[in-house]
Amino acid sequence: MTRTPTPEFLTRLAAALPHDTVRPRAAGELDDPRGRYEGRAAAVARPRTVDDVATIVRMCNEAGVGVVPLGGGTGLVLGQVAYDGAEPIALSLERMTAVRAVYPSENVIVVEAGAILAQVQAAAEAQDRLFPLSLAAEGSCRIGGNLATNAGGLNVLRYGNTRDLCLGLEVVMPTGEIWHGLKRLRKDNTGYDLKNLMIGSEGTLGVITAAALRLYPRPAQEAAAFMVVRDPQGALDLLSMARDLIGEGISAFELISGVGLDFLTDVLPDVRQPFETRPDWCVLVDVGLSGDGDPQEALGALFEAAHTVGIVEDGVISASETQRAEFWAVRENIPEGNKRVGAISSHDISVPLSRIPDFIPEGIAALEALGDIRVNCFGHLGDGNLHYNVFPARGRDRKEFDTIRASVKQTVHDLVHAYDGSVSAEHGVGRLKVDDLERYQDPIKLAAMRAIKDALDPNGIMNPGAVLRARD
Repeated sequence: MTRTPTPEFLTRLAAALPHDTVRPRAAGELDDPRGRYEGRAAAVARPRTVDDVATIVRMCNEAGVGVVPLGGGTGLVLGQVAYDGAEPIALSLERMTAVRAVYPSENVIVVEAGAILAQVQAAAEAQDRLFPLSLAAEGSCRIGGNLATNAGGLNVLRYGNTRDLCLGLEVVMPTGEIWHGLKRLRKDNTGYDLKNLMIGSEGTLGVITAAALRLYPRPAQEAAAFMVVRDPQGALDLLSMARDLIGEGISAFELISGVGLDFLTDVLPDVRQPFETRPDWCVLVDVGLSGDGDPQEALGALFEAAHTVGIVEDGVISASETQRAEFWAVRENIPEGNKRVGAISSHDISVPLSRIPDFIPEGIAALEALGDIRVNCFGHLGDGNLHYNVFPARGRDRKEFDTIRASVKQTVHDLVHAYDGSVSAEHGVGRLKVDDLERYQDPIKLAAMRAIKDALDPNGIMNPGAVLRARD
């Protein structure tokens, strides 16, 4: 159990660090992005070096004060929002943004955890390389937070999650000791994989301060296509055909529902949509090829083959990079459209691919039995990750549904569990889904997680209350 720091502790902490490292919390800066929870902290620490981080964590550990690591603040499961209990120190990595080194011949970049994802992408591009992690929040999220949550994003189908893009880490452990694990090796079988234990632990086992990340050759040519399918089964059939015809050249395969397109029409009318008549379901396929490969030709062949057997009803292929960007603007604005409409409850889930066509309509039917709602189902079909979000019917306000929000969430998550899926596909557990983890997770796994937490962080100072319930 952690304690709120005393004024005397805050004075000692500030004195042990460079000038202006520790400051008071500004109003609203730690709040939940969805506006439902107010984040609390006794102070915000903004270190410039890993040694500063080590000092902060060591002193907090000795005093029993909680430490909540803070990246870009874009997380949606309250991993960075300590809204109850003892006030912690919010440890912001905003000043640790350096690109420490780039090794083009090795396809490796070493960056500090506070680097904005878009800045990492740009640094890779400056070396004619690709860092493929791509998220809607890439202009503000930080790579440390991406690693802490094992973020997924748009290109998981081809390049994997953030875990698959990381070779080594520098981490400040709960004692304040520094683990110097910034290796650039593809193969290193020297015992337990501490790197992969830290990735996805959401700051509960240590503070990631730097990472060695994998880069890739940039595709020589890229193109995208929207294709209309009759239903999610048609989308799955198209994915199978695309893999057979294009193989590893498929970078992304996104499922988009007509409900999401309706939202864009209603609240973001300036977003240019590809079809005059709104389809019930469509997919956005992105292809990147090397050498002399022609992605437009590959997409054209895919459309022709799928249309011949009735999988695809209509489609449009990007004729330029500008049009490809317009296609992606549709997909990337769907979360903003959702935000403006106002969700009753949002769900980041994954289901085995072959079961998605049954899951989607069964979930809609179960939710419609609860009230007058709409479901905007969209997401990364290629890796089974759906954003299955529930909204009020047109003309109604989400506040009218406050009394059934918990039932909506449980209905979706119970069904996900019945389908052998996951109630947290890429956003993490944070504090919002601690109850869900306890309800649906294998008890043996939970016990092992608790044992690891107690072994590495016996005082429970690291992001208390996130992932695992804080001990009384």
